[in-house]
Amino acid sequence: MAVISLPHPTARRNPPAASYEALEAALRSAVRGEVRFDAGARAAYSTDASNYRQVPIAVVCPRDVDDAVEAVRVCHEHDVPLLNRGGGTSLGGECCNVAVVLDWTKHVRGVESVDVDARTAVILPGTTLDDANAVLREHDLIIGPKPATHSHCTIGGMVGNNSCGATAQWSGTTAENVARLEILTYDGRRMWVGPGEGDEDIRRALRELYDRYADRIATRFPDIPRRISGYNLPALADLDLARALVGTESTCVTVLRVEIRLLRPPPHLVTVVLGYPDIASAGDAAPSVATHQPIQLEGLDEKLLRYEREEHRPTEILDMLPAGRAWLMAELGGETPQEARAAAERLAGDRGVILEDELRERLIKVREAGLATTARTPNGPDAWPGWEDSAVAPERLGDYLRALLKLLDEYGYGATSLYGHFGHGCVHCSIPFDLTSVDGIKAYRSFVERAARLCVEHGGSLSGEHGDGQARGELLRTMYGDDIVRAFEEFKAVFDPRNRMNPGKVVHARPLDHDLRLGADYAPAQPATHFGYHEDDGSFARAALRCAGVGECRRSAPDGGVMCPSFQVTRDEEHSTRGRARLLFEMVNGGVIDDGWRSEAVRDSLDLCLACKGCRSDCPVQVDMATYKAEFLSHHYAGRIRPRDHYSLGWLPAAAQAAALAPGLANTIARSKTAKRLAGIDPRRSVPRFAPARIDRWLRKRKSPPGPLGPVLLFTDSFTTAFAPGIAAAAVGVLEAAGFEVVVPPRTVCCGLTWISTGQLGVASRVLRRTVDTLAPYLRAGLPVVGLEPSCTAVFRSDLPEMFGRDQDADRLSRQTHTLASLLVSRAPGFRPRLPGDEPVRAIVQKHCHQHAVLGFDDDRRLLDRIGVDVSEPASGCCGLAGNFGMTAAHRDVSLACAEQGLLPAVRAAAPDTLVLADGFSCRTQIDDANTGKRPRHLAEVLHAAVRGRRVP
Repeated sequence: MAVISLPHPTARRNPPAASYEALEAALRSAVRGEVRFDAGARAAYSTDASNYRQVPIAVVCPRDVDDAVEAVRVCHEHDVPLLNRGGGTSLGGECCNVAVVLDWTKHVRGVESVDVDARTAVILPGTTLDDANAVLREHDLIIGPKPATHSHCTIGGMVGNNSCGATAQWSGTTAENVARLEILTYDGRRMWVGPGEGDEDIRRALRELYDRYADRIATRFPDIPRRISGYNLPALADLDLARALVGTESTCVTVLRVEIRLLRPPPHLVTVVLGYPDIASAGDAAPSVATHQPIQLEGLDEKLLRYEREEHRPTEILDMLPAGRAWLMAELGGETPQEARAAAERLAGDRGVILEDELRERLIKVREAGLATTARTPNGPDAWPGWEDSAVAPERLGDYLRALLKLLDEYGYGATSLYGHFGHGCVHCSIPFDLTSVDGIKAYRSFVERAARLCVEHGGSLSGEHGDGQARGELLRTMYGDDIVRAFEEFKAVFDPRNRMNPGKVVHARPLDHDLRLGADYAPAQPATHFGYHEDDGSFARAALRCAGVGECRRSAPDGGVMCPSFQVTRDEEHSTRGRARLLFEMVNGGVIDDGWRSEAVRDSLDLCLACKGCRSDCPVQVDMATYKAEFLSHHYAGRIRPRDHYSLGWLPAAAQAAALAPGLANTIARSKTAKRLAGIDPRRSVPRFAPARIDRWLRKRKSPPGPLGPVLLFTDSFTTAFAPGIAAAAVGVLEAAGFEVVVPPRTVCCGLTWISTGQLGVASRVLRRTVDTLAPYLRAGLPVVGLEPSCTAVFRSDLPEMFGRDQDADRLSRQTHTLASLLVSRAPGFRPRLPGDEPVRAIVQKHCHQHAVLGFDDDRRLLDRIGVDVSEPASGCCGLAGNFGMTAAHRDVSLACAEQGLLPAVRAAAPDTLVLADGFSCRTQIDDANTGKRPRHLAEVLHAAVRGRRVP
């Protein structure tokens, strides 16, 4: 395929950047953490989760609080704007700016102290909420507000936005929970602030400001639970500077530490779901439901649930909801299970559904996925923030919803789903604005201006938890009037008289229709590609736009998911799925990254992508970075010399066939340090041994007896055939015992995985074409295909349709491919061997990333339970080897660090009689190479032992 030049000649260009050599030199001299002026870092931080894009001057990741203080000092000396950033998930544009970005999340994390008696804790601003609560739960305490982004939002970001979340129904907003703040002004004044604390000059200035505006503050600030818009000037009545600074969105000060009040959560929780004919009726009912004092009171409409079903999310829980087209879900607590259940029964009556334990958690996850679900729906236009969290008094919510629905219909935005924190009158929605044409952008501005007036008419706040930023800063005059906006400007000037802290946001705001990430000049390059990107209209540029910025890939604590292993280790934004997506977006648009497919910045960002495909399932909008990486590498190295491991490991299937001619000699050569270095393999890595003979040749000669369940095609993948023939033999024994006749391909075939993962897509396409043509007669006869290696099996399910499109035989192969477990569960329900012994056999199962992301693992669990295996899974997802990734010296540290997050400690700690199961060749190799003393087994080997009535050797 010809190399396509990027970016497109009509792509946008940023204006020439000013010279910052002196600033860079000063920051590098003063700051111990990372100082980044390169295109990759600036591209990764060019936007947040909003509609806006502003490329930063630089990115600084301070090593600790004092390091951050030094960074601020240098910015002040050079008179450059400054932006403090946490999780970067803001929807109003407050986390992107032409400024030096201070990213606290990499190093400045942790709970510094806990005062159990006072129920307070001092926490560093880069700490994620879930991480903080994991520490605090040891004392039976938590931070009350819980945004939907709780796994990756930071304490500093929550202070910046005055975050709320669903549990603010019980806990109140962040401002209501902050006790004190340690702050730093742009000009270097460092202090703790809170009731009665703070610099006396600042306190005097704020006292005078409040006295001048007291009468207008008393009348212009709506008395509602979710008044988040604007600065919290009512807190100046008692000069509580901490509460006044919460929600200022990095426009006033830098927050160095947060002292926050803690709550003791109810030990037992139950959820009640009530159905209503429409979402406005649900809004009408919210105040009466709130009298039951729920911890959460959420509203959902039928559009949201329909979109989640269309996106194939795990939504079986939705079938349990009561009849209706809108629902309220109320979470109630109690000191005992009986107390919580009794409270739920009082609310549910005879028309509500009560959900407990796992069912309750599953419904909460459906609700928390709302933003990503509505951002991009399979059968509708893309939707965007811009009017996503308005709030009114709960008693006026129903009327406001009716008026808002009418306005949405008037503008042609009727597909918009409405949901949110109805107990506090807060309404969430993503709206299908057209942000790529002059008329569409005019309609966007017109809509939000009218929506703002509508909200104010209902006594509401433009923002109910996401803040103002650029999206609503311009509209604050509509809500507060000129005098109060002038007071906001004076408040900011007390702390930041030169307007260097996050300028253009909240006050002195830039227009809401400027600095759009898309805009009327949006014209990305549309290069020819190997993959089809069928869910993105065949457009790589649209695939690069898929990321909504939600930041699920930035979870800091492994929780059973897979995404994103390298970020978990490095904590670099560029190594998150979101960061990589941002670089690809900038690549096809031009401006920051102008060298297209040849970009070294994009290559470096993708270099630590393990191609685990975890993002394909864990990302709320199904970004598939493994596919994007393969596409990029294909073009990046077109006509150029590749890394050595691309030739050695990328061509492993071909090398394995050659090695079969003299396996002993091949093993001797492959295990020498000289050969490893020549092949680009880490000399410290143990290389798996080639088998003495290829089992596929023996299987082709062998005649499988006919079985009552008919024939099944066993796909003899390159890894199993070359390195683990015993697994293939065990699988044959299992399939025949289950009642299948086993047939194998008449010649050597391959899925092309190693060529795909190294971006050699032309070769991969030819290899796959040969495989599809070879298997076509079996596929047309309806034979199921069984794969033993998860990564190879996943190619048929995922990569093959993307590469071959509507090819009928390729489609058959994709649809007819099974894992061993899924075939036995679905087609051999009577197959129920048992391992010997009265007690279940304990086992640690390392679920392969591609099983998690593409193939599913539920059938494996069912089958293992059926044969008498008690399964536990390590908390961390990826083993870290990931094919050729972990075999290279440059990736060694990251690879092993991924494994040490959960897998290897769990294996080492396992009892001697505990089995270790790992279907993935890479997973087994990683465990073997770590010298854990455990020999990992494939499911086929365990099943075969059960068939024979023997213990697993």
